[in-house]
Amino acid sequence: MRKTAQLCLANAAPIPDKNGVTKKPVKRRPSGEQDRLISDALRDAGRPVSAYEIIDSLRDKATLAPQTVYRSLDRLIASGAAHRLESLNAFVACSHAIHKGSAVFAICDRCGGVDEFDEPKALKALSDWAANARFTLRQMTLELRGTCARCTQTSSIA
Repeated sequence: MRKTAQLCLANAAPIPDKNGVTKKPVKRRPSGEQDRLISDALRDAGRPVSAYEIIDSLRDKATLAPQTVYRSLDRLIASGAAHRLESLNAFVACSHAIHKGSAVFAICDRCGGVDEFDEPKALKALSDWAANARFTLRQMTLELRGTCARCTQTSSIA
C-alpha cells in the first residue's frame, strides 16, 4: 500500500453505519493468520466446502472477500495442507500429516463423504504413462465417484 493511502486511512474519521454505530476501520490480517483461519474452517467443516461456504462459516470471526479466500486456498493447496476437488468445485483439508505425491479421493454420491488415501501403484502407472507420452505432468488428483460402504449397507438394509 502506498504511503499516502496509509496516511489517509490512518487519519480517516470513522463513519457511522445506518444505525449510528461507529466502527473502527478493519485492518488486514497477515497472510499466515488468514491461512490458519481458512485451514481451521476447512478442518471444522469435515466435508468439501466452497470458498463462499468458508466465508459464511467465518463471518463471526472475520470479514473476508472471495479473492482473499481463493488466494489463501491457493497457498494451502501449494503447501499440501488442502486439496481442490475438481468434480465438486470444493475444497477439503488434507487428511495426511505428511503428504507424499498426489492425492486420491473416494467421493460418495449419496452422503457427500470424502475419503483421502494414497494409491502408489495407480499414481505410478499414470506418471509412467505421462512420461511415455511425453506429457508434462503439472498436477495429479484422482477422484473416484460412487457409494461409500456406510451408504451401501444402509440401502441394503432398507
